[in-house]
Amino acid sequence: MTSQNQITEGKIWKSLLVFFFPILIGTLFQQLYNTIDAVIIGKFEGKEALAAVGGGTAVYLTLIVGFFVGVSSGAGVVISQLFGSKNARETEKAVHTALSLSLAGGILMTVFGILTADWVLRVTKTPEEILELSLTYLHIYFASMVPMFVYNMAGGAMRAAGDSKTPLYILIAAVATNIALDTLFVVAFGWGVKGVAWATVISQAESMLVSLVLLARRKDSIAFSFKKLSFTPNILSKMLKIGFPAGIQTTFYSLSNIIIQSAINSFGTVTIASWAAFSKIDAAFWTIVSAMGISVTTFAGQNFGAGKYTRLRKCMWESLAMTAAFTVAASIIFTLTGRLCFSLFTNDAEVIDEGMRILKFLAPFWLTYISIEILSGVTRGTGDSFFPMVISLFGICFLRIAWLFTAVPRFQTVKSVLSSYPLTWIVTSVAFWVYWYSGKWLHRS
Repeated sequence: MTSQNQITEGKIWKSLLVFFFPILIGTLFQQLYNTIDAVIIGKFEGKEALAAVGGGTAVYLTLIVGFFVGVSSGAGVVISQLFGSKNARETEKAVHTALSLSLAGGILMTVFGILTADWVLRVTKTPEEILELSLTYLHIYFASMVPMFVYNMAGGAMRAAGDSKTPLYILIAAVATNIALDTLFVVAFGWGVKGVAWATVISQAESMLVSLVLLARRKDSIAFSFKKLSFTPNILSKMLKIGFPAGIQTTFYSLSNIIIQSAINSFGTVTIASWAAFSKIDAAFWTIVSAMGISVTTFAGQNFGAGKYTRLRKCMWESLAMTAAFTVAASIIFTLTGRLCFSLFTNDAEVIDEGMRILKFLAPFWLTYISIEILSGVTRGTGDSFFPMVISLFGICFLRIAWLFTAVPRFQTVKSVLSSYPLTWIVTSVAFWVYWYSGKWLHRS
């Protein structure tokens, strides 16, 4: 109950930071799954293997996983609202409906991913020299969908109830397992991309099992029991009503990134490897805004459920200020230490030089994105996810795709591809601020 009071009572900035940092660290460790794969593969197997693990495959996995994570965000909102309103019986039903959804979604995404992997890699113009490696990695990786989804949903239920530390501890243990298995499978056994894929599958399975055991031992309304796994129709409907637009939004984000990856692929293996390495560095920034987005969604959900609307608005402003400070710091740090960061992934000087050009162009623009994450997180926490989806689809997805199909063919440079990011971030941020000040997001909720 103490965790709940920290969200709905007391100093907002202090409560946000206490809740935010475990999520931030946890998200960073989540990123380590693919980052560790990339480091070990890049160092021991070469740039072709690095491109296979971190190029088009990473974008495609983001598409598959991102859709379900978006849909599952609806479950987190419903659980946090019910927990905030102290409705124990409905909270229990919501937790078991959410876990049932993650199990079904994991099975569906595994089948879908395996069936479409070859087609997607060819559509994105994956070079022939890395096509087979990429396909091998994906086919094994998709075995991790069920444990990944179940862990994320279980962790989301814990966070919705105010516990952001337990999911972090589970994740730290899984990443340690992943590092050990990567080293064993790749360095000792020489399994290459197969090794890093199987290491991830086993680590995700560990996360799922531990999270379910810990949920089963709880004594509150989010306690888990296999016997209670089922879908409660009205709760499932509400989860999907909130989560499906977020899933669609994430999917279109990823689709636009697939088009960008296709454009990047046309510049050759050096650029692909540079972009793959940059994406791991870039992920550190995204973990900051993503962690704050998760935090404000939970805060907004519980305070909305408790009827504390003034506190909800203050939460937005304080989280925005903190995210801006973190973003400026990240931009400066990574620009100054970029070469050292890239050297973790590759020893190829040409790849490092190209990666630095990408980093120096995009890092200064990170600040233009943060309003999108914070404002959409708060409005989604109140149950309004449709209009944030519309704004994001137009600003980030459709406008970005239009740029890629008009400006990029004309200039045909890496920088013209990269320009699609700041252009769409700025336009979408402006649209979100207009929507925020209209106040319609709260009235609809």
